[in-house]
Amino acid sequence: MFRITKEFHFSASHQLKSLPDDHPCARLHGHNYVVEVELAAEMLDERGFVRDYHDLAVLKRYLDETFDHRHLNDVLGHGTITAEWLARHLFDWCRMNFPETAAVRVSETPKTWAEYRP
Repeated sequence: MFRITKEFHFSASHQLKSLPDDHPCARLHGHNYVVEVELAAEMLDERGFVRDYHDLAVLKRYLDETFDHRHLNDVLGHGTITAEWLARHLFDWCRMNFPETAAVRVSETPKTWAEYRP
């Protein structure tokens, strides 16, 4: 299996409303998110690619226009936008646009990652 990954960045706020009021993540706060998309294929295309990295520019536009410097709870209309939930949302979006999507990882801090992989 051939695999490629590409990393993207955006900054946004969120609030985990399902947590107790005294939990720090229940308060409004923000992150510098890192999103890593993995694409996989058993065979390379006629150009020798899983997919041309240039094709992923549409994902960068989606992240910038939809999420960057926004409040994720408002954008996604959900009270609990965790890194896990965001990884699944982005996986679904990527799979619709790139059938080779194998996984999406989301980081909120340099030491934490959440991944969705079916």
